Parts: sequence; C-alpha cells; structure tokens
Amino acid sequence: MLLKGCGSGCLFGLALGDALGAVTEFLNVDEILRRFPPNGPQEPTGNPARVTDDTQMALCVGEALIEAGGVYTASSLEPLLRRAFVTWLHSPDNNRAPGRTCLNACGKLEEGLPWERATVADSKGCGANMRVAPVGLLPLGGDSSLRGAIAQFQAALTHGHPTALAASDLTAYAIADLAAGGTPEQLPQRLRSYALSQRTVYRSDWLGSLWQRPYINTPEEFISRGWDECLSVLDRLDAALAEPNRDRDPCEATGEGWIAEEAFATGLLCFLLFPEEPVAALRRAAVTSGDSDSIACLTGAFAGAYLGMEAWPSYWTSRIEYRQRLAALGELWDG
Repeated sequence: MLLKGCGSGCLFGLALGDALGAVTEFLNVDEILRRFPPNGPQEPTGNPARVTDDTQMALCVGEALIEAGGVYTASSLEPLLRRAFVTWLHSPDNNRAPGRTCLNACGKLEEGLPWERATVADSKGCGANMRVAPVGLLPLGGDSSLRGAIAQFQAALTHGHPTALAASDLTAYAIADLAAGGTPEQLPQRLRSYALSQRTVYRSDWLGSLWQRPYINTPEEFISRGWDECLSVLDRLDAALAEPNRDRDPCEATGEGWIAEEAFATGLLCFLLFPEEPVAALRRAAVTSGDSDSIACLTGAFAGAYLGMEAWPSYWTSRIEYRQRLAALGELWDG
C-alpha cells in the first residue's frame, strides 16, 4: 500500500525534475554553471513551467493504466498504450526534442504494425523508463510479478532491447518500494536482490516472440543480458555511495543517462545523495553532463515517492505544466 500523498509526490516530482533539467540537457557542467550562475538552475521557470516528452509520455502510460480499469494483460493494455502513444506523436506539444526511438516506434504503431515489429529492437534508450513511474504506483499490493510485467511491456512497445525492459522493471520496483515506506539506505540492496531473482524470468505471456534474435538461443538468455547490465550499473551505484561526493557530477559515477540503465542509476544516485533534501536532489540532477531532464525526472519520481507531496514547494507545483492531469492521476494513487 502506498503511503499518503506518495502518488502525487512521485508524479509532480517527475514533472518538476523534468522541467528543471530541460534547460540543461545537452550541456556539460561548466556550461550549465556559466549559463545559470553560480550553482545551476534553482527552480523551474515560467508559468507554466514547461516539461518535456518525459512527462508527456509518463502521462500517456498513467492514463492508459487508468483506462484499463484494473484489467492488466497484454491484450487489454496494448491498444490503450498504442492509442496514447500515437496521440502523443501528433500532439502540438510534442516539440520538446523527443527521442528518435519513440518517434520511430510510435510512427510504426500508427501504421498498424504489430507492436513486436513496431518496436526498435536494439534500442535501450532512456525513453523506456523515463515514463514508467505510474506503473510503480499501481495499487497491486505485493504483486511484483504483475508490476514487472507491465513495466517491461510498456517499454517493449518502443524499446525492444532486454536492458530497456529490465531497467524499466527495476525503476518501477524502486518507486513501488519507496512509496510503500522502504528506506533509502537499503534500497540498492533490495534492488540487487530483485534483479537477481528476475534474471532468467522471461514473461512470454506479455512479450511473446520479442526475444527471438539471430544471436540469441533462448528467452532466458535474452532477458538475462538486460538484467546483467542492470546489475553492472548497480555495482557502479554501490561504488559511488561507498564514497559519496555531492559535488562530483553524478554522471561520472553511473553514466550520462542516455540509456535506460544509466538514467535509472544516475537518477537514483542523485536521490540517494540527498534522501531527505528533495529540492537539493533535483538541483544536483539538473547540473549533470548527460541527459539532465531524464535524470532529474527520475530523481524527482524517487524523491516524491518516498516523501510525498510535502517534498515540493507549492509555488513550484502550482506552475508546472499539465498540473491538472498530474493531480488527477496522483489523487487516484495517493493511498
């Protein structure tokens, strides 16, 4: 069960991080500090404070889950996610440097191709898990198996690489864990245990023949490649936390975040460096040399899942773009 306010806290944190990091994406740290002296951007700007495709696609996933009415199967969710993604593809607001993988895959979904042919088979871009937070908020009790299946499936519609699936699963697991009251200190250990337990679990009822590649012999071999890359980045996360340095660019420790497992780990590192200081965590995530908006949106999702809506200044949340849609979803999952 989610703690009170964690659904809204997670979704608003995602959007706030997205908005804060949107102005620093594609810049190195020195350039960020030159443009936003002395310490980088301190709050989202504008009214509304504009987000990117990260928040837009998270809303797509969340609203499709609500439309499913609690019936969560591949056959029930696929048309809802397909329609939501195609609607996003043609939205006039879809002008925030969206990822090429999402654009290409959604275009093929619009053509009516089966999703297994529409997906970009070898992509593990962070577009797979920047949008997965709503899956972590679903009131599924202790059913981590269903949560993992949904997380992997929503990723698979656009990103077919096994690491995109595993990193999305791991991201949703972390959000569910924090929203249920899990402590940040032991979270990496719990994530490692979960990853090891899932390493050879291929969800054939959801993923079908996605695993079939000329160089792959079994479904278990396919999915284990993804989990092994996630376990490797957890090693890097552990090393960074063993000697925590709030002043060092987190991307130097866990990667620049353009790919799914690195976006997950670097976003989580920023949160774990400031577990009780959510605003500081977002500011740290925005001053990074990589995919800053995706890193910061994941940082915000983790922090908000842990601390709830009280994590965020009201004068930030009142100005964020899509505030009403975020609030409507959050209220359904606030516990």
